Formats: sequence, C-alpha cells, structure tokens
Amino acid sequence: MHAAHDPAQTPSPPPGPPWLIVEDMTLQYGPKAIVENLSFSLPQGAIACLLGPSGCGKTSVLRALAGFEPLTAGSISLDGRTLSQPGRVVPPEQRRIGMVFQDYALFPHLTVAQNVRFGLRGHPDADRRVADMLDTVGLAHAARRYPHELSGGQQQRVALARALAPQPAVLLLDEPFSNLDVALRERLAGEVRDILKATRTTAVLVTHDQHEAFAMADVVGVLAEGRLQQWDTAYALYHRPANRCVANFVGQGAFVHARVLDAHRLQLEVGVVPDDQATFFTEDRMPFLADSRVDVLLRPDDVVHDDASPIQARVVHKAFKGAEFLYTLALADGSEVLSTVPSHHDHAIGEAIGIRLDMSHVVAFENTQA
Repeated sequence: MHAAHDPAQTPSPPPGPPWLIVEDMTLQYGPKAIVENLSFSLPQGAIACLLGPSGCGKTSVLRALAGFEPLTAGSISLDGRTLSQPGRVVPPEQRRIGMVFQDYALFPHLTVAQNVRFGLRGHPDADRRVADMLDTVGLAHAARRYPHELSGGQQQRVALARALAPQPAVLLLDEPFSNLDVALRERLAGEVRDILKATRTTAVLVTHDQHEAFAMADVVGVLAEGRLQQWDTAYALYHRPANRCVANFVGQGAFVHARVLDAHRLQLEVGVVPDDQATFFTEDRMPFLADSRVDVLLRPDDVVHDDASPIQARVVHKAFKGAEFLYTLALADGSEVLSTVPSHHDHAIGEAIGIRLDMSHVVAFENTQA
C-alpha cells in the first residue's frame, strides 16, 4: 500500500560515484519559473531520461546542461568541475558534452563519413575514429552516401555517430526518435541503448514517449509543471508511483474509490483487497485509518476477465491490439476500469462480463473528495 509522499524522497540512480550532478536547478524566464529545484545525479556510463508532457520544462533542462541556458539558481557539475551556476556558465564548446538533435541536423552536402568527421576537426586520428564509429552504428557500408540517400533510422544513427566521435563526457538526446514511425521507434531505442552501453557513454534523453524512455534508460525522471515528481527505474515508476501525477502519466490505469476495512484490507466495488496473494508494497500495514476513503490504482493487468466471477462489468469501449483487447469496463457504481484480455475473448459493446482482481501489490492515495 502506498500513500503520496515527498517526490524528493526517491531511490538512488544506478550504483557508482556521481559523474553528472544537477543540484537545485531553477530556470526562470521573466516572472515564470520553467524548472524549479530540480536535482539528480548520474554515475558514469548510466543512461537517464527526463520524461514528461510538452511544456513541462524537459528541453529547457537539456539546454541548460548543454550550456545554452543560464541557471537562475542551483548548479551543474561534471566530473567534479562546475559547469553552471548563477553568474557562471562554461561555454558549450568547453563542456565535453555532445548533443543529438530532434531533426538530426546533418549536413546535406556532406557524405556520411564527412558528417561524422565534422566534430573531429584537428583530431590526430580522425580517419580511424570515423571508421570505428560507423562500424559501431552499423553504417560502415554507407560511408560515401549522402543523408538524403538514407532512411530516417539510418540518419539518426549517423547523428549519433557524429555526436559520439569526439568521445563526449555526456551525450544529450533531444526527442531523438520523434521523426520516426511508431514501429521503428522502440526498436531503434533499443539499438541506441546498446551502442551507448558498448561505448560506455553517459547520456541524458528527453522525451514525452514512455516507451522510448523505458526502452533506453536505466533511470527515469518524471517531470511535470517544472518539478521532478519521481526519479526511479521504469519498473518502480509503473508499480510504485510516488504520486497521482506519476500514476496517471506512466502506463495505463484507473482510480477507483475504496473504503478501508482494517489495518490490512480495502473494500472496492470489485472485491476486497489485498486477498491472499496481494501485498502492501512499501508498508506491512495500511497507511490509512479504518473507515477512511481512498482511491486505488488499478492497472489493466490487475483486472482479469473471469466468466465464473459473480462480479459483473459492462463493456463500454474496446481497442483491438492484435494479441489482446484493451477493454474499458463500467462497474455497478459507475466507475470505470481497464482490463487486458486475450483477443479470442471478443465481447460486444454493452455486454456484461465477469471480472476479478489479481493484484500482487496495492497502490492507493488519500481520497481528498471523500
């Protein structure tokens, strides 16, 4: 069972001494604070993602890391060296920070090899470095081609090779897969993660797409309204959200009202939880008083279709996903839940079906409207 808590009380990132440290970052444009008191750290070789909706401030954070935006308050340090603080900004070219832009920013008049070489001007072994990077991203065969002769995924890998060629201390990626079709995004995100891990590159990605974040990052920070809501693994964000904001943004699910029966049980419209299989995920006992009202988060995999169940729900919407349907189901009290069901269970809109809960843990927040 989990109650809302201070988002600053979040687990550490992957183990290792801090390499990149952001401390109490605040970015303010005029009277409006775009980002407030944002703090996180990353060990060398880790991949982080700032995940959030448009306008939440994530690109502003990336620009501040790159040195394009001054800080109103706080600091940024890398390998023990302060890069930004109020009144002091190390220029972008002196930061050892690379960047992959949303539109790739490749030079159309240069070949693939020439694009990769661009960041290596004056490098004593540029030819070997270009060859190594093209081999790393699987484009050695395309060295003499021009960007317009490549697919979107190949162009993205050229941009990655160019950014990695100077061996940056940190690589920043700004929505790098947004120009690609949905089917390609997740596959390429996995490929880019493999490349970053193979080159032991520390990276920070920003995106609004949780599938990209989950496919790439060791640790994910959910950013909303300029504040870091939770800094955690993808698994923990989904199963142990720090607050309603994270619960609503990460994954699918629905909140249903419940009444606290005693120190170990809740009464929902769909039954009593936890049963013999469910557990409280952070506490051994209910963090709410008996007879108080709470809202319980039910994920689609918590609600199981069961013809033998006496609890009935009415199908109000269905989305065919190939191997499964995602059903929106109305309960007797008018609330709605989601359920993932194998696609051979094809039920009509308006049909009543049996459901039961199958929960390994329970996430609940205080019902402020009770």
